[in-house]
Amino acid sequence: MSDMLWAAILGMLVVTYVVRASFIVFGQKLRFPPAVVQALSHVPVAVLTAIVVPEAIAPGGHVNLSFSNPYLFGTLVAALVAWKSRNTLAAVLVSFVVFGAMRWLA
Repeated sequence: MSDMLWAAILGMLVVTYVVRASFIVFGQKLRFPPAVVQALSHVPVAVLTAIVVPEAIAPGGHVNLSFSNPYLFGTLVAALVAWKSRNTLAAVLVSFVVFGAMRWLA
């Protein structure tokens, strides 16, 4: 590997370590305003959405918005189950069953 790649990897390692260590070292002294705490509570949902939606909409890199797309249909079912039941495990299990059934029947 090139020196530039190693420098980039080392730089990312240092930045990640410093950010994570700062919460351990200064965690007792840091107090975030309520608006920041509320905004941070939305980060997991935003990150998960950013990971899941592109693959659901364009599996294999090709846009497929039809209901014959098991990725999209499973994602929509998971969202509906999570919204109605407020149970993440139920949403995951039901969407896996729907996705698997659609793949098996296709």
